[in-house]
Amino acid sequence: MHHALTIAPFWNAFFIVLSVIAVGGYIAAVIVSNKKDHLSKWPRYRTVLWIAGILSAFVVMGGPLAKAVHMDFTLHMLGHLLLGMLSPLLLVLSSPIRLILRALPVRRARQFTSVMRSGYVQFVTHPVTASILNIGGLWMLYTTTLFQLMHKYTWLYFLVHFHVFLAGYVFTAAMIYIDPVPRRYSYFYRSVVFILALAAHQILSKRIYAYPPLGVAREQAEAGGMLMYYGGNIVDVIIIYIICLHWYRSKAPRASLHQAH
Repeated sequence: MHHALTIAPFWNAFFIVLSVIAVGGYIAAVIVSNKKDHLSKWPRYRTVLWIAGILSAFVVMGGPLAKAVHMDFTLHMLGHLLLGMLSPLLLVLSSPIRLILRALPVRRARQFTSVMRSGYVQFVTHPVTASILNIGGLWMLYTTTLFQLMHKYTWLYFLVHFHVFLAGYVFTAAMIYIDPVPRRYSYFYRSVVFILALAAHQILSKRIYAYPPLGVAREQAEAGGMLMYYGGNIVDVIIIYIICLHWYRSKAPRASLHQAH
């Protein structure tokens, strides 16, 4: 697909160190949190989810796929699914914000909470804004010259991938409230926004299949488009299940109370 971009060994080492820091920092926060609260230990499965999420991102940026994703569009799309969808989902489910609040001293936790309640954070994490940043960014990537340009400039390559990862995380966090949020939007509202975002993602995958991005062979575009469509469905179904489960649980106690009276 592309041969102009060369990923220097420095970047692989950088992402190894970054991944180790992310995993080590999370585990350290768990240890501190458990020492502060002996009665409520941090769930081990959340630590496993965090490690799995970091590994999913690492294999794209500094692991086995790091050199291959810009040479083969099908592998590039696999990287998109891992970096922009699976990794964010796993990290959101690991509830890092809640862990930070548990681990920090009270004064620092209040300062952190005030930042999370700021107007900027609330704007970015609004379901509509998060959807535009996530899905809109993908449309811009695959329907303009940006896709070609990022394979020519290393800084742009990493900037785009950082956006894909961060936008995927914010989008997922805005749809399923695992961590505390300053403002909770209704399940119905988030479901409508998610369905529209899902539709936009599916339409983009079909467009890639029919109209390959610049510099991408039709065979690879067709394979990549199908992978984006069906692979994305797997992650989307998980998110839909979580939304429906939380929605059901929020209504179940009220229904039981109503029947009791």
